[in-house]
Amino acid sequence: MSLSDAAIRIESLSKTYAGGKRALDDVSFDVPRGQIFGLLGPNGAGKSTLINILAGLVVKSSGKAIVWGFDIDEHPRNAKRSIGIVPQEILFDPFFTPREALEIQAGLYGIPPEQRRTMELLAAMHLTDKADAYARTLSGGMKRRLTRYYLEEAEELCDRIAIINQGRVIANEPTRDLVAKAQEKAVVVTFDHEIDTVPANDCFENIRLLDERTIEITFRKDKVNAGQVLAAVQRDGFAIVDVRTREPDLEDVFLSLVSEKAA
Repeated sequence: MSLSDAAIRIESLSKTYAGGKRALDDVSFDVPRGQIFGLLGPNGAGKSTLINILAGLVVKSSGKAIVWGFDIDEHPRNAKRSIGIVPQEILFDPFFTPREALEIQAGLYGIPPEQRRTMELLAAMHLTDKADAYARTLSGGMKRRLTRYYLEEAEELCDRIAIINQGRVIANEPTRDLVAKAQEKAVVVTFDHEIDTVPANDCFENIRLLDERTIEITFRKDKVNAGQVLAAVQRDGFAIVDVRTREPDLEDVFLSLVSEKAA
């Protein structure tokens, strides 16, 4: 086994459950050694089935899976010893409050106390009034608000990301290349006075009013550029005093790919 071998190799992996539900459909990809690899997908995409096959908890229907050089069929014990799994269930220390949980998390990431944004994050999750309540007293929904923004975390940490949907791999690329595929971009435009109606143009994919003077326009960068969008707004007689752009992110790509495959 050379150092160039993949940490995990999956070849034409399929799984059909009793009753005919096909959870995995000819899935193939490698997880490179020395990289952080993200496997993303909507609920029911097949992620848990794939992970459970690797862990020996679910029996595959066909294909191969190799963990750290050990085929899960030929060397199941060594394969299991080479992989660890953290379950997705919500797990909290019942004696930590939301404030303490976020402070500990920030500390684990090396963020100094003066740079932490604990109360700002709690406010964003509408948990300010629960900042000092013990985690065991929070409802299920409140606990979920303390889990992380998984797509943001994946974009920041992962070297490579695969996206699975309806049991098939629909993307598998370096994270930067995947994000670069996003075709939608947005500009946030502020006008010199309150507006009663929003501008309209065929080159706009979507438009929404953020406040009385500010709108966000989404457009496809493969069809039009920001200059053309702003020119269209000005042609309608709107006087612009400020413009900000919002670059596409992993969430944009994820939603686009998943919706395309579902259509």
